[in-house]
Amino acid sequence: MYLLTYFCNDYAYYYTLCIIFHLMYAFIYLFYVFFFHSVNLRDFRMAQIMIFAIEEINRSEGLLPNVSEFAAEDRCNGQSLIHAIIGESESSATVILSRTTGSFKIPVISQSATCDCLSNRKDYPSFFRTIASDYHQSRALAYMVKHFGWSWVGAVNTDNDYGNYGMNIFLNTAQEEGICVEYSVKFYRTETEKLKKVVDIIKQGTAKVIVAFLTSFEMNNLLEQLSVQNITGLQMIGVEAWITAKSLITSKSFRFLGGSLGFAVRKINIEGFSDYVIKEFWDTAFPCSQTERNSSQYALNCSGYQDLLPLKNYNEDVPEQRYASNVYKAVYAVAHSVHSLLNCREQKGCEKGLTIQPQQVSNQFNPVGYYDASLPPDQRFVLNTENIIWVGGQLGPRSVCSESCPPGTRKATQKGKPVCCYDCIPCAEGEISNETGNLQQCPGEYWSNAEKNKCILKAVEFLSFTEVMSIVLVFFSMIGAGLTVLVAILFYIKKDTPIVKANNSELSFLLLFSLTLCFLCSLTFIGRPTEWSCMLRHTAFGITFVLCISCVLGKTIVVLMAFKATLPGSNVMKWFGPAQQRLSVLAFTLIQVLICVLWLTISPPFPHKNTKYYQEKIILECHLGSIIGFSSVLGYIGLLAVLCFILAFLARTLPDNFNEAKFITFSMLIFCAVWITFIPAYVSSPGKFTVAVEIFAIVASSFGLLLCIFVPKCLIILFKPEQNTKQHMMGKASTKSN
Repeated sequence: MYLLTYFCNDYAYYYTLCIIFHLMYAFIYLFYVFFFHSVNLRDFRMAQIMIFAIEEINRSEGLLPNVSEFAAEDRCNGQSLIHAIIGESESSATVILSRTTGSFKIPVISQSATCDCLSNRKDYPSFFRTIASDYHQSRALAYMVKHFGWSWVGAVNTDNDYGNYGMNIFLNTAQEEGICVEYSVKFYRTETEKLKKVVDIIKQGTAKVIVAFLTSFEMNNLLEQLSVQNITGLQMIGVEAWITAKSLITSKSFRFLGGSLGFAVRKINIEGFSDYVIKEFWDTAFPCSQTERNSSQYALNCSGYQDLLPLKNYNEDVPEQRYASNVYKAVYAVAHSVHSLLNCREQKGCEKGLTIQPQQVSNQFNPVGYYDASLPPDQRFVLNTENIIWVGGQLGPRSVCSESCPPGTRKATQKGKPVCCYDCIPCAEGEISNETGNLQQCPGEYWSNAEKNKCILKAVEFLSFTEVMSIVLVFFSMIGAGLTVLVAILFYIKKDTPIVKANNSELSFLLLFSLTLCFLCSLTFIGRPTEWSCMLRHTAFGITFVLCISCVLGKTIVVLMAFKATLPGSNVMKWFGPAQQRLSVLAFTLIQVLICVLWLTISPPFPHKNTKYYQEKIILECHLGSIIGFSSVLGYIGLLAVLCFILAFLARTLPDNFNEAKFITFSMLIFCAVWITFIPAYVSSPGKFTVAVEIFAIVASSFGLLLCIFVPKCLIILFKPEQNTKQHMMGKASTKSN
């Protein structure tokens, strides 16, 4: 830490920049290193930078005119001449200094104290620096680790403000970026036993990348312990405090630090500084010079001072050179502050009689700068990996807790371990993982393939004509329609026989026609549902079945009326003759037609992709549109069927020649039983089985009507023609009446 004093030759008041610099001890130190040891340039270089900057300001006519000279002070007693302190270098020492001077509001400007804790303006209101805080460096380290895909790392830091704050920022950023830290340990330079424990943890760990937030001194201690235990093959990630330290560049340390990566302060050359030091200081202080004619004479004149020869090249890329510009900026920052306070003007000098307080100098400093995070995401971090010489080979190290899961598997976090430690298990149905290892849910109409690495379109399921179940249903439907046509042909051939004429042959033929339509309408339920097929299947089913039941109801009423007509004085047949029978069938059917028209107008059925029953496939079905419409159609059919059943049941005891009522009763019993069981089966059957259940109900109820009503008559016509006579029927009727 240095203190330098400004004062004005011509003014009653002199103004100071105080930099503590023990000049006498410096010369003693130089004498010692000249004869007994090598030169440590860090502190000496910082002092020379400040002197160079001050003399440059003194020569300037635009900055602090008429204010010149500096004084090196080794004490600060008496009246305070200090208006700003430039230093300290280390963060921990700067924390102590800033807390001490903060009460006096004396600004402290550091060229290399990077601890993020010093950014707290409440605790350190008068602290400033010309270097970025560790907040940015720590985040950049995390970004670099992520860039190389190192998701499993270890962390070591020095146990002081510098290391603790910096490592905390790194750990938080690493967590945000999905990086897992196997261990985070710390030690101080004097804690030898703790350092050994840290090395044991590193040895037992599986992480191949170590983020070391250490100073060069502590890094050297760590390397010694790594060498003792022969721990190699680690990729070191460093900070500016040690990544460019020349003291660590040895043949012994290369097997531990070879290929290390880190961030360092950018080197900025100060124009004229090298010439200032070499020509003015060294040429004056020592009897050797760069202007000698040949190398032998040069070596002879410099005999005894060979250890100082490296100082000739001040532009060499050494860590001190990287911080030189920060010291230079600090001096100029103070000068500009004082210049502003003194109202200095070119060629007119500065105002006299002004007294400057330290807090006034502090108020002139405004934190300025930028951070790469303000750039677009793709420009925040740029790295040329081709120039990296990795330790142990040409390929960069790989440091992960668990290898990436192959396509088709997902990560399952291991119990008690960080998220970067996981097992790879097969993806669930409907989920995939590709080369990136990201688990994805397939969209609505897609499903995972067998390998679980790609989403494919879900299979669309409907009752197609090519399925075995469809073929069976179509077969029975066609058999039923064929049998109905054959019965109609037989009845047409025998239309003049008593058994055909006994119960209104017109209704019989109309019933056979409607039964044929019932068998055929079941075919509309098979195949890919479309808008027209959905409307056709339900309306055709509803209308044809009402027509069928209406005919059966008409035949039942005819039976009852015919029996009543045989009673003495009865005249009921004139009220329900053939014309009335046709009108009743038409009226009952028109009501169903009206219901279907309203249904199709208000909310018609439509094709619907149902994903409710199966996740892996889509059921393409006909949505009912309106539940009320569908219920009305079924309800009306059920109402007519129940009415027909009741009337037929009442007519079951009529004479044998009118025993058709018994067969109608059986047919209606079968019809009602089929459709009563249809409702729960329809609701509970998934997918295409719903359609199959509906087709089965249509075919079964149609067969019930055909077999119960017409087969007995066909048997008499074909196999018992002697019973198909008027006399036989009248005889049976007479026998039954007696």
